[in-house]
Amino acid sequence: MDYLAINQSAWNKRTQTHVASKFYDVEGFLSGKCALQEIEVSELAVKGKSLLHLQCHFGLDTLSWARRGAEVTGIDLSSTAIEKAQELAHKTGLEAEFICTDVYGTSKQLSKQYDIVFTSYGALCWLPDLDQWAQVVKSCLKEDGQFYMVEFHPLEALFDGYSYFAQAEPDVDVEGTYTENCSGEKDTLITWPHSISDIVNALLRAGLKLDHYNEFDFSPYNCFAGLNEEVVTQTSGEQVLRYYMEHKAQRVPLTYSISATKG
Repeated sequence: MDYLAINQSAWNKRTQTHVASKFYDVEGFLSGKCALQEIEVSELAVKGKSLLHLQCHFGLDTLSWARRGAEVTGIDLSSTAIEKAQELAHKTGLEAEFICTDVYGTSKQLSKQYDIVFTSYGALCWLPDLDQWAQVVKSCLKEDGQFYMVEFHPLEALFDGYSYFAQAEPDVDVEGTYTENCSGEKDTLITWPHSISDIVNALLRAGLKLDHYNEFDFSPYNCFAGLNEEVVTQTSGEQVLRYYMEHKAQRVPLTYSISATKG
């Protein structure tokens, strides 16, 4: 089973749907709205730094980092997503490089290393081998460079009937996409579960030094079944939407972040 070809085909189709969705709000982004979420904005400083975004989809977050002063490169498996990212860079006048490649082939496509390697929300489940992924992260970082990721917590997958722990065979699903404008068309998707310990240990085995691991009891996206919505006023006065899940009246961890350093 060629998981790369299957997933690439699905994400080429999904990109067309996502660009037209309210979920991604491309129109808002083009008018100046930041696509980044509160967790990564509060934890990651990028101004004046080079940043590589692994699995960047069609570039909204990558270009939002550029707006915050980073020199950005984004990579993604989907050729359609990369084309859309390049179009958005042109429309916004933002400097950015976008390259179509799978994660494991990233190092061969790049001619330099970066101050920051970044990945986020719904990225790791598409990768079968975390040790190979962590080696890619390390090879793309400058000495003393920072790896930063924010992700959906794998514990949530238990509530959807998936394994928390790694397994020999991937999950093969036929489903539609998660945006509100899904037409009902379904695609085959191939994913792998990864526990928190698997993720952290892969980074440690690659020689990265763990700086922090933080967990959060909310998701910035309304993308799981059974979520409740709340409005939170931040110290800046800005109001943000958070989505949370409860199990026996207790809130479930839905996201986490990791920062690690090379060297």
